Formats: sequence, structure tokens, C-alpha cells
Amino acid sequence: MDWQTTSEDTVPSAPVTEADVRLLRARPPATGAWRDGDPAGGRQFASSGPFRTESGSELPGVRLAYETWGELNPARDNAILVLHALTGDSHVRGDAEAGHPTAGWWNDIVGPGAPVDTDRWFVIAPNMLGGCQGSTGPASIAPSGYEWASRFPYLTIRDQVAAQVRLADALGIDAWAAVIGGSMGGMHALEWAVSHPERVERLAVLSSPPVTTADQIALNTVQLETIRMDPRFQGGEYYDLADGDGPHRGLALARRMALLNYRSPIELNQRFQRSWQSGVSPLGHGGRFAVESYLDFHGNKFTRRFDANSYITVVEAMNSHDVGRDRGGVEEALRTVTATTLVLGIDSDRLFPVEGQHRIARSIPNTLDGTEAVVLTSDFGHDGFLIETEAVGGHLRRLLAS
Repeated sequence: MDWQTTSEDTVPSAPVTEADVRLLRARPPATGAWRDGDPAGGRQFASSGPFRTESGSELPGVRLAYETWGELNPARDNAILVLHALTGDSHVRGDAEAGHPTAGWWNDIVGPGAPVDTDRWFVIAPNMLGGCQGSTGPASIAPSGYEWASRFPYLTIRDQVAAQVRLADALGIDAWAAVIGGSMGGMHALEWAVSHPERVERLAVLSSPPVTTADQIALNTVQLETIRMDPRFQGGEYYDLADGDGPHRGLALARRMALLNYRSPIELNQRFQRSWQSGVSPLGHGGRFAVESYLDFHGNKFTRRFDANSYITVVEAMNSHDVGRDRGGVEEALRTVTATTLVLGIDSDRLFPVEGQHRIARSIPNTLDGTEAVVLTSDFGHDGFLIETEAVGGHLRRLLAS
């Protein structure tokens, strides 16, 4: 295996290792969620009391896992909130280690001397509510003593931000020097700036739309059905199953489908062309095209670090995204943003095309670049905001210097 791994929230250009190969030879667990008792790694935890969702459901308490870098200054005004994409987590920076199955997804962006310089800024990155890497989600234990599983409530982007607000309050952070988010994290960042403008000084929205469109909801819905149709999903009640008996086939297929939206046709065609994965022909002789093997690898690896119920929960939350809902529409809502804002898109992004970023930039009063979003040229599609770190980092430096 000599292709390079990068898929929305993994480390750009990290080579496939022998450890990866050994891992994938083992039977996949029923869930790839982080569980209490697993190594914590760099995680810290903040818990709070009863939490009522927009839909009227109530959780008796919620916990967010988060990681930090740098130090909060005495004035408590140097804190930056970094929000992850759909299947990401709090591990923005650091190596893969016990408790963290993948290396930091933005190692080149966050750190000492980096664009988000932890010698100056105190950086906080939480795992979103409904996620499966330490925050309360379907794989968490309910008061019954069993996993929430199918009983976990429907969440919206606004619910997830409400949980992040609790985290900020618990940490004593009244206002963020910046809120930075890409993809689904950009949805959270927008919601912060609209619902709590007084708490956001600077804002970065990267490769994210103002609303999740019908086309995007359709693509997401098909992914969720592949999970639900897996016989081993068992209506979401699979946590007691043995390794290899969980809904890993449906979850892996959903991941394969999502990956096609994260990358561009140009990048896939240039990287793989029509090459074979081995010397065995895929033309009727049982061999495989290299691109097929690439998708299989990422789908299978994903099942080792994610939970099927959690995938459904966070994708449905993404589908809820509409910053203008009950606020007079998108443009009216965005006009209330007071933060100095960077809006950035990727020209080859087929998941969240740049038209969405331009719509955001045209409505927010104080953007760095007038009424148009910054558009990066990249062959990497949606994943470009994670891969084109030099260009993205340069724009984040501009924002933080403003």
C-alpha cells in the first residue's frame, strides 16, 4: 500500500504504516467509540447538568471532551476556539498515541510559532456533543446503565453550540479572541457568531455553507441508509456484539461515499488514473483498481475509530444547519455578526461549493476581504482546507493580526 491517506479529518499525506495494516487485519469492534476506561490521551472533560435539546428531549447531563494548548492569560482574553469537522475530534495537534487513534488533524496550523501560535494564544478544541471521542453521545452510558444507542436524542447545530457555550462558561471564558471552524465546524462557528456576537471577536469560516442544501441532505441521507440497512446495525442496539459482528460494513460504506465528496475528480483521476492495486487484472480476473482499494482502506480504518449511531447523530445535526432559521433568513441573520471575519473556500469543493462561502461573505458586515470569500485553488476538493496548510495558515495569520 503506497498511496497517501487524507480524508476530511485525518493527517494530510501520512503514509500507510505497518501498524495500519496490522490493525485492519483484526476484526473490527462493534463500535470504534472512545469509552470510559480507555486511555485519555490529551483529553480533559467538562460536565454539566440537565440539557434540553431544541426538539424538546432532555439529557440528564452532558460532558464534552476537549484538549488545550498554550496558556490562558490573566486577562482571559487570548482564548481561541477551534471546531472540528464531521468525523473529527478534539485532537487538533499531537501524535497518534494511546487514546488517540490518529495524529492531530491540524498539526501545521496550531502550535508554537504556527499560524495559530500557541506561544500567544490559548487554544481549546472540544469534541462535539453527539460525537464518539469522549463527549456525550449514543455510545455513552445512560442512567439505565446501558448505552444510549437508539434512544439518544436528535441534535441540531444549535444544540451542539449550546453545549460549547457551557464549556466556555465552565472555563471562565466570556469572549473568544477567535472562533475557527472548517466544514461542519464552520457551521458551529457561524452559529456562535450569530447567536452570541458579543462573545466572538474574530471568526473564521472555512469550506462551510450558510445552510445545508437539499442536494447535500440527499447525499447525507443515502449514507445514513447504508448504515441502517446493515443487518448487524440491529436498530442501533449493537454494543454488546463481538468484534466483527457489529455494523462495520454499513459504516465503512458510508465513509467511502462521504470520501468521494471530500476529494475532487481531478485529484482522484491524477492520483490513481486506471492503475491496478496489484498485478492481478480487475478486468474479469478478480483484481481491483487502486482507487477501489483506497476507498476500502479508508472505510475499514474508519470503523476502528467511529461509532455508527454517532455517525447518524452528527450527520443529522449537519442536515439541521440553517443559520437563518427563525431569524428572518440567511442574510438577515448574518448581518448581526459583529466579528472580524475570514470566509474561505476551495475552488474544487464539490461538497460545499464556493457559492455558499460567497453568500456568507456578502452578508457579514466586517470581512477581511470585502464582499467576496477568499477562494483557494486546489485539486484536493473539500479536504483542501486541511491539506493546503500554508495558504490557509497565511489567511489565519491575517485574521489574528487584525
